[in-house]
Amino acid sequence: MTTGQHTEPELGPEDERLPSMAEQMADQLGGWRGLVESSIPVVVFVIANVVGDLRPAVIASVVVALLIAGLRLAQRRPVRHAVNGLVGIAIGAAIAWRTGDERDFYLPGILYGIGYGLALLLSAVIKQPLVGWIWSVLVAKGRSEWRDDPKLVRTFTQLTVLWGVVWLAKVGVQAGLYLAHQDTALGVARLALGYPPYALLLLITVWVVRRVTREPAPTPLPGA
Repeated sequence: MTTGQHTEPELGPEDERLPSMAEQMADQLGGWRGLVESSIPVVVFVIANVVGDLRPAVIASVVVALLIAGLRLAQRRPVRHAVNGLVGIAIGAAIAWRTGDERDFYLPGILYGIGYGLALLLSAVIKQPLVGWIWSVLVAKGRSEWRDDPKLVRTFTQLTVLWGVVWLAKVGVQAGLYLAHQDTALGVARLALGYPPYALLLLITVWVVRRVTREPAPTPLPGA
């Protein structure tokens, strides 16, 4: 029976669940403040190490990282990005302090990057694309319906390969500078190859996934 009442089309699960592209980017990068704050300790280390000695540079970078984390905590702001940065700075600083070699400050990041890049490529090979699972956790509230959609599985596999290749390329540059004892250039590369490639990859991922999930389903043929 027709009532004549207009019914709005229902939104699919992805439309209801996904925040905007800007919101997803801001959350993962911590906003412009998160970008700046995560870079400050490394900038402090690079500058202090150029103008002074290793140990003052290590102390200065750790102190700055602690101050940033403490400030965010006092302001009741999210501290996830600050804590992640602090842990990375602390590990690198401890190794550099122990060995007395300034380039070792960057060693944990290089090793982490190699491991992460290889893990991404391996997950794509075994058809468990890591980018898809990360998407499930960070964006889709733990849901993983994409595993039942061949197009999304293919999309996440391609994106995972892209992430892995870019990650290994950028860490390869840093590893080359590390082995060549180009300490200052290594610090600059750490900054230049940190958030910019990550932000670009994240933008591509969000755009591609949202485009795929919003493509209309094919219209059935008459009489089918």
